[in-house]
Amino acid sequence: MKVIELRRTVTDSNDRDAEALRRELRSKGIFLINLMSAAGSGKTTLLSRTITDLTGKVDIGVMEADIASDVDAVRISGLGAQSIQMHTDGMCHVDAGMARAGIEAMEDLKADVVFLENVGNLICPAEFDTGAHRKVMILSVPEGDDKPLKYPLMFRESDALVITKTDALPYFDFDLDAAKRRALALNPDIRIFPVSAKTGEGMAEWEDWLLSELEAWKRDA
Repeated sequence: MKVIELRRTVTDSNDRDAEALRRELRSKGIFLINLMSAAGSGKTTLLSRTITDLTGKVDIGVMEADIASDVDAVRISGLGAQSIQMHTDGMCHVDAGMARAGIEAMEDLKADVVFLENVGNLICPAEFDTGAHRKVMILSVPEGDDKPLKYPLMFRESDALVITKTDALPYFDFDLDAAKRRALALNPDIRIFPVSAKTGEGMAEWEDWLLSELEAWKRDA
């Protein structure tokens, strides 16, 4: 009996597509960030605050990936950022082909940075390269500080970790130091930013990192 390793075939093909997309985006001066998290972690709220804070400093576009609905894209476009809604037809992640389709659908795209707000879960998005230049994950305080233990691949794959909803720390059993320690044990190079998009606490550090990564990427071109 012949056995075909289908998953390896699929991911190998996707990796090639992702590398091609990365090169094309660099030639166009578009810095793509894959933003990953569980559902309800505050991705859209973080993006909304980031867009508002960086207005006039950098042009931001957003691709909103969801199984259904367009509420997030409508919210982002209301802030003046170019956005598009991507429906994944039930798939739990975005791959390089989907990311390419989203970029191509954003007509007359004039953005320095494009965020891909991936489908909300901590498993599938970590496994598929989207062609992004940086991977950022969000962990919200209500989710608990044990997530690095339960979903290690997501933390290993990410360049930065944004811990959101820190204004809720007094109300949840969340050990911030433990969360940082566990993330760093998996990925010593990961940058960690505790923030509250509601109060603005920590947002400057996150936004400074974003701008510095963009400038470093441009210098390496």
